[in-house]
Parts: sequence; C-alpha cells; structure tokens
Amino acid sequence: MLKLFKYLKTSIISILIIIVLLIVQANLDLTLPDYTSKIINVGIQQNGIEDAVIKVISKDSFLDLSVFLSNDEIAILEDNYTLLEKNTSNIKKYPLLEKEDIYIYSGSNKEEVNNVLSHAFALSYVSNMIMDNPSSLGINIPVDSNIIDMLKGMDEVTRRSVISRLDEVVTKMPSTILNSTAIEEIKGEYQKIGLDLDKLKTDYVMMSGAKMIGIALAIMTVAILIIFFGSRLAAKLAKTLRSKVFNKVVNFSKNEMKHFGTSSLITRTTNDIQQIQQVVVMLLRVVFYAPIIAIGGILKTTRADNSMLWIIIIAVIALFFIVGTLFTIVMPKFKIFQTLVDKLNLVSREILEGIPVIRAFSNERYEEERFDKANKNLTKVNLFVNRTMSLMMPLMMLLMNVVCIAIVWFGAKGVDLGTIQVGDIMAYIQYTMQIIMAFLMISMISIMLPRASISAKRIIEVIDSDISIKNPKEEEKAKDNTGVIEFKNVSFRYPDAKVDVISDVNFTAQKGETIAFIGSTGSGKSTLINLIPRFYDVTKGSILINGVDIRKMKLETLRKKIGYVPQKGILFSGTIASNIKYGDSNISDEKMYQSAKISQSEEFINNKEDKYLTSIAQGGTNVSGGQRQRLAIARAIAINPEIYIFDDSFSALDFKTDAKLRKELKKVTKDSTVFIVAQRISTIMHADKILVLDEGKVVGIGNHKELIKNCKVYQEIALSQLSKEEIENA
Repeated sequence: MLKLFKYLKTSIISILIIIVLLIVQANLDLTLPDYTSKIINVGIQQNGIEDAVIKVISKDSFLDLSVFLSNDEIAILEDNYTLLEKNTSNIKKYPLLEKEDIYIYSGSNKEEVNNVLSHAFALSYVSNMIMDNPSSLGINIPVDSNIIDMLKGMDEVTRRSVISRLDEVVTKMPSTILNSTAIEEIKGEYQKIGLDLDKLKTDYVMMSGAKMIGIALAIMTVAILIIFFGSRLAAKLAKTLRSKVFNKVVNFSKNEMKHFGTSSLITRTTNDIQQIQQVVVMLLRVVFYAPIIAIGGILKTTRADNSMLWIIIIAVIALFFIVGTLFTIVMPKFKIFQTLVDKLNLVSREILEGIPVIRAFSNERYEEERFDKANKNLTKVNLFVNRTMSLMMPLMMLLMNVVCIAIVWFGAKGVDLGTIQVGDIMAYIQYTMQIIMAFLMISMISIMLPRASISAKRIIEVIDSDISIKNPKEEEKAKDNTGVIEFKNVSFRYPDAKVDVISDVNFTAQKGETIAFIGSTGSGKSTLINLIPRFYDVTKGSILINGVDIRKMKLETLRKKIGYVPQKGILFSGTIASNIKYGDSNISDEKMYQSAKISQSEEFINNKEDKYLTSIAQGGTNVSGGQRQRLAIARAIAINPEIYIFDDSFSALDFKTDAKLRKELKKVTKDSTVFIVAQRISTIMHADKILVLDEGKVVGIGNHKELIKNCKVYQEIALSQLSKEEIENA
C-alpha cells in the first residue's frame, strides 16, 4: 500500500489543504460541547451570568463587598467600575438610580476583576452562613447587627485576622458551590437594581444557540471542502493508477497476458483501483482527524473533571476488543474475495463470448450452473463479511449507551456533592462519544486497509511486472531497404514448457514474395508468424529484417512495417470508417474506399444505410464473421505496410470471395512481403514459397508443384481437400 503513496506526490498541496481543514474541523467539533455545557450551566441555571464580574452593582453593595478586600483589591475594582450618581436619565434602564448611586463595569481587565469579586462573594457567603454560630470565628456579634457591620467597625489588624479565618473556610469548599454562591449574590443584586433576569437568560441562550448554529454551518462547509478535495485527490490517484496499469498492459506480450489473465486484469483495473480510491478518501480523513479528536476530547474531559476518565479507558478497551474480534473473523475472507471476483468475471466473460456455441449445443443449463456456482461462492463470502461487520453498529450503539448511563450515574453523584455541574455531564457525554467515534474510525480503517492492501499488491504486481518484450536501449538502423526477411535457426519454447513448439526454422523471404504456412492443427503455424511482430521473442536463433535483428529494432518501428490480420477478425466500437482507419487516422477517404474494394468489403458496406458511417458494436458483433475478416483485411491494406501477415484470415470467406480477394490483393502487395497462414490449399497454392510444418518443424519448403512431388505431408493435406484433377491443373 505504501508503494502507491509515491503517486500522491503531485497532490501534495491538496493534502496540506485537507490537513489544515481537518484541524479546523476537529477544533470546531470540540468547541460545540462547551457551548452545550454553557447553555445548561450558565444560560439556564445561572440566568446567563457567566462569571463573578457583576455588570451593575449598587453603591451600598459595592462598599459592603469592599469590607472583605484588601486596599490593592479595592483599587482594582475602582479602576474597572464607574460610579453613576442617582438621576432620572437612566431610570428606565436602571430603576434603582431613582433612589441611590450605582457602579457600572467599564473596565477591560475581566480576569483580574473576576478573581477579586469571586473572593469577595465567597467571603460574603461564608460570613452569612456562619451568622448562626459567630463564636466559631472567636467574635461576638450584637443583636440586630451583622458581621459586615462588625468588620467595618474593627481596626485593620483585627479585620484582616477575621477575614483570614473566613478564607480558611472558603478554601475547604468546592469551587462549584463558591461559583454558584457568587452567581446567586449577583442575581439578588440585579433584582435589586431592577434588571430582567429572564431576558438575560433568553439573550444568553439565543446568543449561544446562534454561535452553535454558526459553528455547525462552518463544520458543514469545512466537511464539504474536505470531501471535495479528498475525492478529487483520490480520483486523481485512481486515474493515475488506471493509466499506469493500462499503459503497462498495452505493452504486455502474450506471455504476460496469459500469466495474469484478461478477467484478472479487468478486475485489477476496475474493482481493485476502486477499493484503493475509497480507502484513500477515508485514510486522508481518519489519519489526521481521528487522533486530533481523540486527544482533544481526552484533554477536554480531563480538564473539566478527570474523575470519570476510567469510563473512557474501559470504553476504548471494549471498542478495540469488539473490533479486534470481528477483524480476526473477517480478515481471512478478505484475502479470497478478490480471487472470487476474478473467477466470476472469467466465467461471465466466457459465457458472453460463447453464447452462439452454448445455444448451438443446447448447453444453457450447464453454463447457468457454472455461473451460479461462481456467483454463489462470491455471494457466500460477501454475505459472511457483511453479516459479521453488521454486528459492529449494534455493538457500538450498546457500548455508547452503556457509557452514557455510566457517565450520568457517576456524574449525578458528582452533582450531588457539588463537584460537577449538569452541563458538564452533558459535555462529558459528547466528548466521550467523540473519543469513541474517533477510535472506531481508526479501527474501521484498520479493517479496510488489509483489503485495500491486497488490491494494492495486485495493482503493483501489474505495474512492476517485467515485460519480456522490451525495446532495445539503442536502435540499430538498417544499412539498406531490400525488404529481405530472414529466419535463422529459429526455435521457440513457451515459458515453463519442456519442449520447443518451433524447432530450427530457416528460410528467407524476398521483397514482393508471398510466403505461405500450412500444416495440421497445433503444428506451430500461428506461433511462428507471431514471432515476426514480436508478440513472442525467439528462444534460439534470430529473425532479420533488412539484415537487422528485430530485437534490436524499436517495437514502434517494427510494427509500423507490418499490416497484421489475426485469426479472429477483431473490430472496435465505432464506425466502419474508424475501423478501416484504425492504423492511421490520417488515411484519406480515397485510400479507405480502395482498401474496402480490394478486401471485397465495398459491396456489403454500400448496402448499409449509413455506408462507411455505419456503427460497429464492441467486438464487431453486429456484422458477420466473413464481414469482420474483410474489414480486418481492409484495415491492414489501408496503411500500405512493407509486410503483410494473414493469420488464417480467409477461413470465414467463401471460395468465390476468397479468390477475388487474393486476385485484388496481389496487385497491391507486389512490393511487399506477404505471410499467409492457411488451412485451405486453394488459398496458398499460388504462393511463391510454401512452408509445411509438422510438430513445429519444417518438413517441406517450395512452391505448390514442388511440394506435391516431394512432400508427403503436403500431399496428404492436398488430397484431403482437392481432387487429383484440381491438383494436376493447379
């Protein structure tokens, strides 16, 4: 899998953009639970009062709080508050101004003011709390008096001594209780001033809700951008891999094609690359996003309250146990899944290509059973994998609900003790869900990676495969252009075979000659002819064109010299014109018409409504076998090659059409070398030189008359096809 990452080098900018966007999204996701907590804790429970920084306070209350503060602390408050003397201009906003002066917060040092007032409100609360037992502080409070009045009347030393004892009580109290007491003091002060507490609550909740909506919209926008860039990057990688695989396969010899198999190459180019494309999108998102969420969530929860951290630890351990168990069960099936896809493709392809034969032999039932077997095998594996993995979601939901119950259960005890607030429990649940989901995403990727890794290996196997037919590092140029083709001691053996299929073949073809090959089925005719365009390389000996070994010629140079017509006339989807001009799109229409006329295709083309613009289906399935062969021959003629190779290309033609075609062909091939593989004597009997093959060896060479007299194998073939009179008159 790592080998494929080198193809992402061109997308490094997109990767960096995705990383930045993921960091932004993770931070936004981690912010939302804070707002949920604040809406409950501050908005609902505290009427929108966030901290101890009171916005408006009466002058009397301000002086009462000052009793508990040092001179430095009083100076801080005086620097941050402005005194409004009683007047009528602001009565509507602050009704208390009609009766007395008030202080308005106007400072900027909020944190420092908050610390001072929190301390003051806490001391005020404690002093009121111990009014019933003033002796605990070692002082006596007269009837109809209070501790604040007492403190005001004390000298500085005594007052500081009492306050220090109050501080000792404050330090033993939970911070949540101290915070709530400060808020209650502020609520009372706001009511005294005449402020609407319900409006404060509503404004705070609405503002926090609006911020949450804004964050949610930002998360949505960032997520869309991440998907956009991630999908483009993955699609680009898939495009690159498909191009690499296709370009490699185009250069495969028949040996590599046989090794991999057509159905497997199709699966690798489509399904395997699609698997990698999907995983890359997930990988880019999870690798960076999940750790940020997991670490950020843990830090947020521990900062709020680490007493329930053990719940998260147990949940993560349970998560890995569930995923690990499922992973162990499913992983072996992933390894055979792709092989079964290859098998299904192979069977489907064979059946679709062989439909006429299947129908002719009434073998539909057998092929249906063969397809059903391959289909059921794949379906069984797929169902097993999907059913096993379908357990993941209910188990995850069970785990999450158990975690929620545990947090609420133990969090409720914290609320009862005053160590945690209700909103913090809600935030804790959200953070825990985010942490679990982050680890779940990492676990899911760990499951997807092995399957993608198998696909990656299959793709890399194609891309890195060694091609047996290679271009020479330096091309050797021919000294002349005599058009001589020479086979020197040519032998060929298929890879992993024990014996040669072609043994010690020697002959020379001059420019303008027609060389024919004949022999029984399996004698090596097509194999020998396929050595010329280097579909295979000779095992021993050499093939020379104009005195140059074809292995020292560039493949492009060699194959441009050849007009090749295979045994099976292969056409491509398009039109008749595009198929005839396949070898060179710049071929003139006049040349196309001439090629069609020579190949005896003109008559059936002109009978079609759209003539040369008639559509050709994939593989040429909408024309007959004979028409396919004639169009394939026209395609070879159109490029006017130096060498013609007809590999049993006249087998689907009737005798009359065959004779006409060969007569016309002779006119255009007089300056070219023609190689013909045939089964019919009538097709090759006028060749300049005929090679008779038997079990890969040349058992006869010469023209028709010479072979009739001297070659027993040729005589047997001729007598099986022609009468004695036809042989003698030839």
